[in-house]
Amino acid sequence: FASQAQSHASHYKNISKIEMEVFRNDKAIGYSNYFFEHENDSMTIKNYTQFKVKLLGITIFSILSEAIEKYEDNKLVFFKSNTFQNNKEKFVNLKYNKKLNKFIIDGSSFKGEADANNVIGNWWNQKILIANSQISPLSGSIKEQNVNLLKKEIIELYGKNYEVLHFKLKSKNENLPKKKKLNFDIWLDPRKGLIVKVAYERMGKWEYRLKNFE
Repeated sequence: FASQAQSHASHYKNISKIEMEVFRNDKAIGYSNYFFEHENDSMTIKNYTQFKVKLLGITIFSILSEAIEKYEDNKLVFFKSNTFQNNKEKFVNLKYNKKLNKFIIDGSSFKGEADANNVIGNWWNQKILIANSQISPLSGSIKEQNVNLLKKEIIELYGKNYEVLHFKLKSKNENLPKKKKLNFDIWLDPRKGLIVKVAYERMGKWEYRLKNFE
């Protein structure tokens, strides 16, 4: 699987769109959609994410985010995002410095250099399952991670059956505050190279489910 994930761009060259629906406690509350543009050896991904959690008609949690991610020769060279989380602005501006072979990050939670092996923590990208650390797409913070394959499964989403690999992704640092820890269950369709479901718990049970791809 690791060698397959490394081949990265070849898995997505025929992909133009990935649509994921966001659920909280089994109720659909929004979406996270990715749109792909391909040109020669470059690939650009645009992401639009929006969801709201309401209680008694009052919004208690919300995300509104736009991002753009660029790859050249299978390497991340640019990432930019703007996010409003509960009306608080977060941002990331990332550029690859070829001379240093490092990312230069200007984010709302981190500013500085980062190893070029880091992966943006987006759910379109199966490379997140072989990375040692990820960059928050909302704030630019960097978190080390451990990923373990749990088992093979067959799951059903929107009337389709998927033969998947079930992974557990957790923060390497067990001493982080609970709200900052990575703790995700991730289901990957290895044939398609697509993450089809992500689940985690934080003020309820959350899931991102693959609704459609083209």
